Amino acid sequence: MIALLPMKDNSERVPGKNIKPLNKVPLFYYIADTLKKSNLFSVLAVNTDSEKISKLAKRRYGNWVEIVDRPKGLCGDYVSMNDIIAHDIEYFGVDNDYFQTHSTNPFLKLETIIKASKNYISCKELGECNSVFSVNSIKTRLYDKNLKPINHNLNILERTQDLESIYEENSNFYFFSGSVFKEKSHRIGSQPIPFIMDRNSIESLDIDSMSDWLLAEYFFK
Repeated sequence: MIALLPMKDNSERVPGKNIKPLNKVPLFYYIADTLKKSNLFSVLAVNTDSEKISKLAKRRYGNWVEIVDRPKGLCGDYVSMNDIIAHDIEYFGVDNDYFQTHSTNPFLKLETIIKASKNYISCKELGECNSVFSVNSIKTRLYDKNLKPINHNLNILERTQDLESIYEENSNFYFFSGSVFKEKSHRIGSQPIPFIMDRNSIESLDIDSMSDWLLAEYFFK
């Protein structure tokens, strides 16, 4: 299985966040170290346009890392992650299984990755899924943009704990096959199953803003 860790040179909301020191350590080291410890992945693929990121990754992880040079056409803040993944799969081949995550998930636990990988492998072998991805389960009264209830009945007013769960994609990780991605052009697949995480846990934090960064820093104090 190949681990995909895409990282661009700069980011809009937290400048240089992929290598920005968090507790004196470049941010991407946290998730990459965890992936290394898992012994699940034959390769850590770093798709990047940054020479600094490439050098740091090679220096720390040696031959386990494969640097995938990102072409100019895939650089910038508005490029779809699907296009980045498609570039990786073209590089490594459709016959592999893939795990994709982000440097912005520094608190993702080793045991979570191992458990989710077992879920993916077993359900795929049984033909019951072709992808597993992390979600937060939400049980609260939700409305659409027209203020129509999504998951509850105004006339019944159920307790929130009794509401049907709605899943929020939390961008922590995705397991999928290259062949399914090629067919669907996205990482969710046609038979996904969720891996439910605690949305109130620091583990599910995806650093996407300065407030997220400050929360991560606070955790290390």
